[in-house]
Amino acid sequence: MSVHPDEPDFPRARTDVPVGAVPSAPPVSAPARPAPGGPYPAGSGHEVRPVVLDAHGIPLSGLLAQPAQGSPRAVVVALHGAGMRAGYFDNRARPGLSLLALGAELGCTVLALDRPGYGASARVLPRGQSLAGQTAALYAALSAFARDHDTGAGCFLLAHSSGGRLALSAAAAPHPAVRLLGLDVSGLGSAFAAVPDDLPGPGRAGAWRRHWGALRLYPPDAFRLGQRLVTPVPTLEARETALWPGVYADLAGRVRVPVRFTFAEQEQWWRCDGEAVRTLIAPLAAPRVVVDRLPDAGHNISLGWAARTYHLRALAFLEECLLARDAAPAVR
Repeated sequence: MSVHPDEPDFPRARTDVPVGAVPSAPPVSAPARPAPGGPYPAGSGHEVRPVVLDAHGIPLSGLLAQPAQGSPRAVVVALHGAGMRAGYFDNRARPGLSLLALGAELGCTVLALDRPGYGASARVLPRGQSLAGQTAALYAALSAFARDHDTGAGCFLLAHSSGGRLALSAAAAPHPAVRLLGLDVSGLGSAFAAVPDDLPGPGRAGAWRRHWGALRLYPPDAFRLGQRLVTPVPTLEARETALWPGVYADLAGRVRVPVRFTFAEQEQWWRCDGEAVRTLIAPLAAPRVVVDRLPDAGHNISLGWAARTYHLRALAFLEECLLARDAAPAVR
């Protein structure tokens, strides 16, 4: 395993921001600078379109982007965090920040799903699902997707915050119909940096500054567009959030694909100091574990200026997983 647990702690985020899921308007002091990278490729055909997958009777809505030509290298399955939607990965605050557009440009199919209890499934699952139930629903949806779509080398789970719990649970219980290549998880650890009463749940969004960090880390339009993504956290999911530190080690011991964790510079929900990172990686049975730190980012990485940087690093890790598979000796 390759790990990097001993990097210094990052400075604390500013605390003079209002509490709530998303501020009502961008601050006048937020700089209107150009986004890194260029616009979406002209005429590339990387359309982002809505989809609904059948997960044994549960409709899982989401967004899909596919490469313009040829077979995809793999399917990047993006799993959002608590209180968000699949659109978290399709950041349109500035050109170049969308994971779906970038992944398709680089030859991957990107499938961002509304997890069970969100989007179309909220009508069927008003209280959400347990982690085990979400895992079964995810595999049912991916199996259905694979019957009608070319999945290339397999599926790579790219998950944020509570979506990372689902990604790790899925990796701990592999499914014969879904070839899992690896995991890339941001905004999730195994030790809280917040007290349980501060965690998001029914009727409470969680402290605003823990979700976002400093306002300068986000394009001004991110807050206006983010209003459309915010949705209540299902009851069953919220109940299990507080239990995560106690169940993580057992799940991690059954994860046998490469794993990469990313902590934003201003991550405030999870501890990411050297001791916490060593505790995070110790129980993993993965053949390779990488822990990365992302500067100039808050917890909601994919909605900020650092989104493109993070997405490029995550897709590079997918390429490393593919390379390791191709370079591995043949097994009789």
